[in-house]
Amino acid sequence: MELPVIGRPIEAKSGCSASGCGTAPDKLAHLPDHIRLKVQDHPCFSEEAHHYFARMHVAVAPACNIQCNYCNRKYDCSNESRPGVVSEVLSPDQAIKKVLAVAAEIPQMSVLGIAGPGDPLANPARTFETFRQLSEKAPDIKLCVSTNGLRLPEFADEIARHNIDHVTITINCVDPEIGAKIYPWIFWKNRRIRGVVAARILIEQQQKGLEKLVALGVLVKVNSVMIPGVNDQHLKEVSKVVKAKGAFLHNVMPLIAEAEHGTYYGLMGQRSPNALELQALQDECAGDMTMMRHCRQCRADAVGLLGEDRGAEFTLDKIEGHEVDYAAAMVRRQEVKAGLLQQMQAKRPPLPPAAQSIVFMPKPASRPVLMAVAAKNGLVAEHFGHAREFLVYEASSAGVRFVGHRKTELYCSGDDTCGEGDSVLDRTLRALESCEVVLCSRIGYEPWSKLEAAGIRPNAEHAMEEIEAAVTAVYEEMKAAGDLKQAPAGKKVA
Repeated sequence: MELPVIGRPIEAKSGCSASGCGTAPDKLAHLPDHIRLKVQDHPCFSEEAHHYFARMHVAVAPACNIQCNYCNRKYDCSNESRPGVVSEVLSPDQAIKKVLAVAAEIPQMSVLGIAGPGDPLANPARTFETFRQLSEKAPDIKLCVSTNGLRLPEFADEIARHNIDHVTITINCVDPEIGAKIYPWIFWKNRRIRGVVAARILIEQQQKGLEKLVALGVLVKVNSVMIPGVNDQHLKEVSKVVKAKGAFLHNVMPLIAEAEHGTYYGLMGQRSPNALELQALQDECAGDMTMMRHCRQCRADAVGLLGEDRGAEFTLDKIEGHEVDYAAAMVRRQEVKAGLLQQMQAKRPPLPPAAQSIVFMPKPASRPVLMAVAAKNGLVAEHFGHAREFLVYEASSAGVRFVGHRKTELYCSGDDTCGEGDSVLDRTLRALESCEVVLCSRIGYEPWSKLEAAGIRPNAEHAMEEIEAAVTAVYEEMKAAGDLKQAPAGKKVA
């Protein structure tokens, strides 16, 4: 298999401002050195790393000890991309064989996680046997586990013994009354328990587990599902609590509630949050907790970069008889990792000398602008009609920040004419609500016209540029043209 290109230094084109649009800020600069080393190549814990490094999940944990109203685990399913879905449930031995094959073919795969399709700690023998073998056979791979937390205090010490130094806990509430609306039951000490009592037990176990992991030096990320009308406002309190107890990162994810997935919420008509509601809540929580905004809510057997899934290339039948010289592969993997870290460092602006006096001149205030980017490998590198998602960035006088992503459908089948596709295009336009600019590598005449009619500026002038460089350049162009002095179409500027 051919190794995909994972970003490369790009010479800045003319039109970039003098503020350094050819470089990106070091998003880990605020962290202590020991945490930086843990997350610098972890695509789920570092926004910057997710453009360069891949992850892999192995589905060795089929059973679950709680029921969530937003969850429906599906097996042998290749057409859905969401947590709890897998095509193959693996034994530990099968998982190891698959991991070694993937790591040899995708050397930028830096992280192996167990996230289901049930709960890893409800399947402790399978989970820890997989981690034990990986520690021996692939010591260069970071190990992660994602759990609902019900049995976390019981297994925290064993997690630390296996050098699993990244753990994700899904915590949707700290109020049992709210929890009873999310969790119909838990299975605890050989009994099925329901209602507020069940929610109280789960919350207590989650908090104990979080505290214990932090005391053991394990880096903890907290996932929360935003459920409008149930816990959306309450998640601000969750963010404060988990930060106070030592969580490193908070990932507020939107509820997935399409009826066809067969979840309780989906069948009962519970709506999902829209992109603006999600962004607003993430911004409110950000004052108390570093927020993860690049989550793709991956399948339990995902393989590859975030936003892509190469799992179909590595099914058991395709790797049967595949022998891996992992000692040689590990040498190659270390070379690739060093090169990618060097590329990441090259994009960052140089730090000023410690003794140098810096005078910050106030910048004239101008309104922020949301821009959607058809991206690939950290570049503006996707044709508008080929994009399955757009990354959304906010540009302002304070700089550029990533705020989330919008999933879409393929508008065209691969040719430049794009044919009939108005209904798909209409849905894409709705997904891009509130964005004023779309950056892509190419775009056809019809979508260009419809974007303009919807008040969104298409821009294909920054193809193959680094994303933040391109967003900065477009923002400076808008500022120079005086476009930031007026409200976007249909909106008023405060």
